[in-house]
Amino acid sequence: MKKNVLIVGGGGREHAIAYALAKSPEVGKLYCVPGNAGIASLAECHGEIKATDIDGVIGFVRSHPDIYMTVVAPDDPLAAGMVDRLEKEGMRAFGPRAAAARLEASKSFAKDFMKKYNIPTAEYETFSDYAAAEEYLGKCGYPVVVKADGLALGKGVLICEDRAAAEAALKEIMLDKAFGSAGNTVVIERFLRGFECSALAFCDGKVIVPMTTSQDHKRALDGNKGLNTGGMGTFSPSYRVTPETEKRIYDEVLLPTLNGLIAEGIEFKGVLYAGLMIDGDDIRVLEYNARFGDPETQVILPRLATDLFDIFEACIDGTLSDVRIEWSAGSAVCVVLASGGYPEKYEKGKKITFGKLDDDVIVFHAGTAFDKDGNYITNGGRVLGVTALAPTLKEARDKAYDSARRITFDKVHFRTDILKELG
Repeated sequence: MKKNVLIVGGGGREHAIAYALAKSPEVGKLYCVPGNAGIASLAECHGEIKATDIDGVIGFVRSHPDIYMTVVAPDDPLAAGMVDRLEKEGMRAFGPRAAAARLEASKSFAKDFMKKYNIPTAEYETFSDYAAAEEYLGKCGYPVVVKADGLALGKGVLICEDRAAAEAALKEIMLDKAFGSAGNTVVIERFLRGFECSALAFCDGKVIVPMTTSQDHKRALDGNKGLNTGGMGTFSPSYRVTPETEKRIYDEVLLPTLNGLIAEGIEFKGVLYAGLMIDGDDIRVLEYNARFGDPETQVILPRLATDLFDIFEACIDGTLSDVRIEWSAGSAVCVVLASGGYPEKYEKGKKITFGKLDDDVIVFHAGTAFDKDGNYITNGGRVLGVTALAPTLKEARDKAYDSARRITFDKVHFRTDILKELG
């Protein structure tokens, strides 16, 4: 008998999860709260329930006894304990409980955890007092990175080239409350050079299994300029990560993280994500996430050859060692189409026009809705993720850009330099 699944969330990551689950022969009906216009082609969406509404989600599952599993995808409901509540109600849920999600929800907790368990990261100091933090800036070498401690939609990390920029960032986070209570505490850390890599892994509390490698592009503009965003494009696999480096990431980061969590009495079930900076032989953790990355998921899951539902089941049941997780041999590239002005002010409600897209291209919806006439319209900062599959990264890149240029809406913006180095 097929099993029905509820997905919590409404972005490109959740569309990619729905896309993968819909391919499973074991999955019946998909529900999604709140969902978006793209997810609506795969799942019954209930936009009246927010992803952070724990009582609303509990009530929805209670009123739909046909739901076998709830997949909690975004960071905020995980940090708030949605999985804890679902389990307390006797409901089956995929995702870490709040204690485990704290690895992402508190950067100061994560940094102290890494220090305790000898997991390589940048040197840092943590401050809850503005005056003390400001004084510390006078002792720093520059550039430095100033981070809001809590969740800030991927935007609470400010790279500061000099003391004046660092003081402005500190004021913005701690005094102006640009990120709300997430900025009550800040982490100030040494700026790391190198290239960023995303290391995601499935975890069942006892075993951790790495996924295929991927790389994100955080900055809004070409040439890695502009503000940090939630992510402007990704590719998988990472051509810069050798098999030897993959083994080091497992041995020096992923496995010690799992062992540290076990030592702390924290059971982590779900997806663990380590954002890394790699510079030659030096590998350091920039941050943890306690869920699938966005837009990494949009290039990782299309390459997954194993049934995602089976993996979710194994993570929940503690039987991940029994599952053989395999990946396709090809490549995937995702180009994010964003609203003009993102990640700052932007307008919504722009009509989206889709031209003819190439084969092996999947358009994952992130911030979309329907207007009264049933047309797709923009409804967020990051609007669409155009993912192309091909035998090589260069072919996938070219295919993704060809299709991206055939999708239009007013003030559409996307980076044009993803994998430019491949020629």
